[in-house]
Amino acid sequence: MSWLGLLLVGVALTDLFFSIRPRPWLPQCLGSAVVILLGLVAGLTSGRDLLALLVIVGVVLAWGRTVTYGFGRDRPGVPLVVLGVALVAVVLLSGLAGEADGPLQAWLDDVDLPLLAGMDGDRALLLLGALGVQLSTGNVLVRLVLAVTGTLNPAKHGTDADPEVQLKGGRLLGPMERVFILALGLAGQITAASIVVAAKGLLRFPELSSRRDQTRIHQLTEYFLVGSFASWLVALAGLVLLAR
Repeated sequence: MSWLGLLLVGVALTDLFFSIRPRPWLPQCLGSAVVILLGLVAGLTSGRDLLALLVIVGVVLAWGRTVTYGFGRDRPGVPLVVLGVALVAVVLLSGLAGEADGPLQAWLDDVDLPLLAGMDGDRALLLLGALGVQLSTGNVLVRLVLAVTGTLNPAKHGTDADPEVQLKGGRLLGPMERVFILALGLAGQITAASIVVAAKGLLRFPELSSRRDQTRIHQLTEYFLVGSFASWLVALAGLVLLAR
Protein backbone atom coordinates (compact mmCIF):
# COMPACT_ATOMS: atom_id res chain seq x y z
CA MET A 1 0.00 0.00 0.00
CA SER A 2 3.00 2.29 -0.45
CA TRP A 3 1.45 4.06 -3.44
CA LEU A 4 -1.75 4.79 -1.52
CA GLY A 5 0.25 6.21 1.38
CA LEU A 6 2.23 8.49 -0.93
CA LEU A 7 -0.93 9.71 -2.67
CA LEU A 8 -2.55 10.58 0.65
CA VAL A 9 0.61 12.35 1.82
CA GLY A 10 0.77 14.41 -1.37
CA VAL A 11 -2.87 15.47 -1.19
CA ALA A 12 -2.66 16.22 2.53
CA LEU A 13 0.47 18.36 2.16
CA THR A 14 -0.99 20.23 -0.81
CA ASP A 15 -4.03 21.29 1.21
CA LEU A 16 -1.94 22.03 4.29
CA PHE A 17 0.47 24.22 2.32
CA PHE A 18 -2.48 25.99 0.68
CA SER A 19 -4.02 26.76 4.06
CA ILE A 20 -0.73 28.37 5.10
CA ARG A 21 0.11 30.18 1.86
CA PRO A 22 -2.64 30.12 -0.79
CA ARG A 23 -0.66 30.68 -3.97
CA PRO A 24 -1.36 29.29 -7.46
CA TRP A 25 0.59 26.07 -8.13
CA LEU A 26 2.93 26.49 -5.15
CA PRO A 27 1.12 24.17 -2.67
CA GLN A 28 0.70 21.29 -5.11
CA CYS A 29 4.26 21.67 -6.37
CA LEU A 30 5.57 21.46 -2.81
CA GLY A 31 3.33 18.46 -2.11
CA SER A 32 4.58 16.76 -5.28
CA ALA A 33 8.20 17.40 -4.36
CA VAL A 34 7.70 15.81 -0.95
CA VAL A 35 6.04 12.78 -2.57
CA ILE A 36 9.04 12.23 -4.84
CA LEU A 37 11.51 12.70 -2.00
CA LEU A 38 9.58 10.41 0.32
CA GLY A 39 9.25 7.77 -2.38
CA LEU A 40 13.02 7.77 -2.95
CA VAL A 41 13.69 7.65 0.79
CA ALA A 42 11.33 4.67 0.98
CA GLY A 43 13.40 2.85 -1.63
CA LEU A 44 10.68 2.89 -4.30
CA THR A 45 13.15 3.09 -7.17
CA SER A 46 12.08 0.28 -9.50
CA GLY A 47 10.76 1.22 -12.92
CA ARG A 48 7.19 0.43 -11.91
CA ASP A 49 7.43 2.46 -8.70
CA LEU A 50 9.03 5.44 -10.45
CA LEU A 51 6.23 5.43 -13.03
CA ALA A 52 3.70 5.29 -10.20
CA LEU A 53 5.43 8.24 -8.51
CA LEU A 54 5.03 10.30 -11.68
CA VAL A 55 1.34 9.40 -11.91
CA ILE A 56 0.83 10.26 -8.23
CA VAL A 57 2.53 13.62 -8.79
CA GLY A 58 0.13 14.23 -11.68
CA VAL A 59 -2.85 13.44 -9.45
CA VAL A 60 -1.56 15.74 -6.71
CA LEU A 61 -1.15 18.58 -9.21
CA ALA A 62 -4.62 17.89 -10.63
CA TRP A 63 -6.13 17.83 -7.13
CA GLY A 64 -4.75 21.25 -6.27
CA ARG A 65 -5.98 22.80 -9.49
CA THR A 66 -9.41 21.16 -9.54
CA VAL A 67 -10.17 22.20 -5.96
CA THR A 68 -9.52 25.82 -6.92
CA TYR A 69 -11.55 25.35 -10.10
CA GLY A 70 -14.35 23.57 -8.26
CA PHE A 71 -14.92 26.36 -5.78
CA GLY A 72 -14.21 29.19 -8.22
CA ARG A 73 -16.51 27.88 -10.98
CA ASP A 74 -19.09 26.26 -8.70
CA ARG A 75 -18.08 22.76 -9.86
CA PRO A 76 -17.33 21.07 -6.52
CA GLY A 77 -17.93 17.60 -7.92
CA VAL A 78 -14.87 17.75 -10.19
CA PRO A 79 -12.17 17.44 -7.49
CA LEU A 80 -14.19 14.75 -5.71
CA VAL A 81 -14.27 12.70 -8.92
CA VAL A 82 -10.55 13.22 -9.50
CA LEU A 83 -9.62 12.09 -6.00
CA GLY A 84 -12.16 9.26 -5.94
CA VAL A 85 -10.97 7.77 -9.25
CA ALA A 86 -7.33 8.08 -8.15
CA LEU A 87 -7.98 6.35 -4.83
CA VAL A 88 -9.88 3.49 -6.45
CA ALA A 89 -7.14 3.02 -9.05
CA VAL A 90 -4.38 3.01 -6.43
CA VAL A 91 -6.24 0.49 -4.27
CA LEU A 92 -6.88 -1.81 -7.24
CA LEU A 93 -3.21 -1.64 -8.28
CA SER A 94 -1.83 -1.86 -4.74
CA GLY A 95 -0.64 -5.41 -5.36
CA LEU A 96 1.82 -4.09 -7.94
CA ALA A 97 3.40 -1.56 -5.57
CA GLY A 98 6.87 -2.20 -4.25
CA GLU A 99 7.44 -2.53 -0.53
CA ALA A 100 8.73 0.58 1.22
CA ASP A 101 12.28 -0.10 2.33
CA GLY A 102 15.53 1.83 2.06
CA PRO A 103 16.49 4.58 4.53
CA LEU A 104 12.89 4.83 5.76
CA GLN A 105 12.79 1.22 6.90
CA ALA A 106 16.28 1.49 8.39
CA TRP A 107 15.12 4.47 10.46
CA LEU A 108 11.98 2.63 11.57
CA ASP A 109 14.09 -0.33 12.66
CA ASP A 110 16.24 1.92 14.85
CA VAL A 111 13.60 4.29 16.27
CA ASP A 112 12.65 3.88 19.93
CA LEU A 113 9.18 5.46 19.82
CA PRO A 114 6.59 2.87 20.94
CA LEU A 115 4.19 3.84 18.14
CA LEU A 116 6.76 3.33 15.38
CA ALA A 117 8.89 0.55 16.82
CA GLY A 118 8.73 -2.51 14.59
CA MET A 119 6.48 -0.82 12.02
CA ASP A 120 7.08 -1.61 8.36
CA GLY A 121 7.56 1.14 5.79
CA ASP A 122 4.25 0.60 3.98
CA ARG A 123 2.24 1.04 7.16
CA ALA A 124 4.30 4.08 8.16
CA LEU A 125 3.50 5.79 4.84
CA LEU A 126 -0.17 4.88 5.20
CA LEU A 127 -0.25 6.16 8.78
CA LEU A 128 1.39 9.44 7.76
CA GLY A 129 -1.04 9.90 4.88
CA ALA A 130 -4.14 8.97 6.89
CA LEU A 131 -3.20 11.37 9.69
CA GLY A 132 -2.35 14.14 7.24
CA VAL A 133 -5.71 13.86 5.49
CA GLN A 134 -7.49 14.52 8.79
CA LEU A 135 -6.10 18.07 8.82
CA SER A 136 -6.73 20.54 5.98
CA THR A 137 -7.81 17.91 3.44
CA GLY A 138 -10.65 16.84 5.72
CA ASN A 139 -11.91 20.42 5.78
CA VAL A 140 -11.66 20.65 1.98
CA LEU A 141 -13.57 17.39 1.52
CA VAL A 142 -16.29 18.51 3.92
CA ARG A 143 -16.72 21.82 2.10
CA LEU A 144 -16.83 20.03 -1.26
CA VAL A 145 -19.54 17.66 0.00
CA LEU A 146 -21.50 20.59 1.42
CA ALA A 147 -21.24 22.41 -1.92
CA VAL A 148 -22.21 19.33 -3.95
CA THR A 149 -25.31 18.77 -1.82
CA GLY A 150 -26.25 22.44 -2.05
CA THR A 151 -25.83 22.90 1.68
CA LEU A 152 -23.03 25.41 1.17
CA ASN A 153 -23.14 28.02 -1.58
CA PRO A 154 -19.57 28.98 -2.60
CA ALA A 155 -20.86 32.34 -3.86
CA LYS A 156 -21.86 33.28 -0.29
CA HIS A 157 -18.57 32.25 1.27
CA GLY A 158 -17.46 34.80 3.85
CA THR A 159 -20.78 36.66 3.92
CA ASP A 160 -23.35 36.83 6.71
CA ALA A 161 -25.39 34.19 4.87
CA ASP A 162 -22.52 31.72 5.01
CA PRO A 163 -23.12 29.06 7.72
CA GLU A 164 -19.36 28.88 8.26
CA VAL A 165 -19.43 32.48 9.45
CA GLN A 166 -22.30 31.82 11.85
CA LEU A 167 -20.96 28.52 13.23
CA LYS A 168 -17.42 29.62 13.95
CA GLY A 169 -14.66 27.24 14.92
CA GLY A 170 -15.50 24.40 12.54
CA ARG A 171 -12.26 24.68 10.59
CA LEU A 172 -10.25 24.24 13.77
CA LEU A 173 -12.52 21.83 15.62
CA GLY A 174 -12.94 19.57 12.58
CA PRO A 175 -9.28 18.48 12.29
CA MET A 176 -8.97 18.15 16.08
CA GLU A 177 -12.09 16.01 16.20
CA ARG A 178 -11.00 13.78 13.29
CA VAL A 179 -7.51 13.21 14.69
CA PHE A 180 -9.00 12.47 18.11
CA ILE A 181 -11.47 9.94 16.66
CA LEU A 182 -8.75 8.29 14.57
CA ALA A 183 -6.37 8.08 17.53
CA LEU A 184 -9.05 6.60 19.79
CA GLY A 185 -10.03 4.11 17.11
CA LEU A 186 -6.42 2.98 16.60
CA ALA A 187 -6.11 2.58 20.35
CA GLY A 188 -9.15 0.31 20.33
CA GLN A 189 -11.35 2.83 22.14
CA ILE A 190 -14.28 2.89 19.72
CA THR A 191 -16.74 3.62 22.53
CA ALA A 192 -14.77 6.69 23.56
CA ALA A 193 -14.77 7.87 19.94
CA SER A 194 -18.56 7.55 19.80
CA ILE A 195 -18.80 9.66 22.97
CA VAL A 196 -16.84 12.42 21.22
CA VAL A 197 -19.33 12.31 18.33
CA ALA A 198 -22.31 12.54 20.71
CA ALA A 199 -20.70 15.35 22.70
CA LYS A 200 -20.31 17.49 19.60
CA GLY A 201 -24.04 17.38 18.97
CA LEU A 202 -24.86 18.29 22.56
CA LEU A 203 -22.43 21.21 22.53
CA ARG A 204 -23.76 22.60 19.24
CA PHE A 205 -27.46 22.18 20.08
CA PRO A 206 -27.85 25.36 22.21
CA GLU A 207 -26.19 27.45 19.49
CA LEU A 208 -28.47 26.04 16.80
CA SER A 209 -31.67 26.33 18.83
CA SER A 210 -30.95 29.92 19.89
CA ARG A 211 -31.75 31.29 16.43
CA ARG A 212 -35.11 33.02 16.13
CA ASP A 213 -35.43 32.61 12.37
CA GLN A 214 -36.83 29.09 11.85
CA THR A 215 -35.62 28.97 8.26
CA ARG A 216 -32.13 29.88 9.38
CA ILE A 217 -32.28 27.20 12.10
CA HIS A 218 -33.14 24.54 9.52
CA GLN A 219 -30.34 25.72 7.23
CA LEU A 220 -27.77 25.70 10.02
CA THR A 221 -28.96 22.32 11.28
CA GLU A 222 -28.62 20.81 7.80
CA TYR A 223 -25.20 22.38 7.44
CA PHE A 224 -24.13 21.01 10.82
CA LEU A 225 -25.43 17.49 10.19
CA VAL A 226 -24.10 17.09 6.64
CA GLY A 227 -20.75 18.62 7.56
CA SER A 228 -20.40 16.55 10.72
CA PHE A 229 -21.20 13.24 9.03
CA ALA A 230 -18.84 14.03 6.15
CA SER A 231 -16.11 14.90 8.66
CA TRP A 232 -16.68 11.70 10.64
CA LEU A 233 -16.54 9.64 7.45
CA VAL A 234 -13.10 11.07 6.70
CA ALA A 235 -11.90 9.91 10.13
CA LEU A 236 -13.57 6.51 9.75
CA ALA A 237 -12.03 6.04 6.29
CA GLY A 238 -8.60 6.61 7.81
CA LEU A 239 -9.41 4.12 10.54
CA VAL A 240 -10.48 1.50 7.99
CA LEU A 241 -7.25 1.94 6.03
CA LEU A 242 -5.14 1.45 9.16
CA ALA A 243 -7.17 -1.40 10.66
CA ARG A 244 -5.30 -4.68 10.79
